[in-house]
Amino acid sequence: MGTVYTEITLKNAWDEGNASAGHIKPEEVRSVTVRAVADTGALNLVISEEIRQKLGLSIIGEKTAMLANGERVTCQLTEAVYVQWKNRLTSCTAAVIQEAKLILFGAIPMECMDLMVNPVTQEVVGAHGDVVEILIVSAAA
Repeated sequence: MGTVYTEITLKNAWDEGNASAGHIKPEEVRSVTVRAVADTGALNLVISEEIRQKLGLSIIGEKTAMLANGERVTCQLTEAVYVQWKNRLTSCTAAVIQEAKLILFGAIPMECMDLMVNPVTQEVVGAHGDVVEILIVSAAA
């Protein structure tokens, strides 16, 4: 399978909360729409330092990550970022690779939005169609 790209919008989750509370105007929410690699081999969302700065995301920690070439690097982790793909939304931390040339849309945020890469059409699609249904099961039931 070749490289699959898709468009996602990233938003500063803290800004979204402040806009919802009326502390800032909705147009002040820092966001960016990017062309990302739908990378099922990557677990997380991976962004560059440039994107982190555009979104105004704070660093909350560090972790060691293994790149596709087997190299281990220390990367920074950001506070929550909203990831939107079409009508689907999730939040996650992002791993910041300083000089990343590509944004990686990893398996965890895709799974949270019930998305998959269709190997035939080589595009991101809903794993269970276009309609997202949420099943809520009560523990008391």
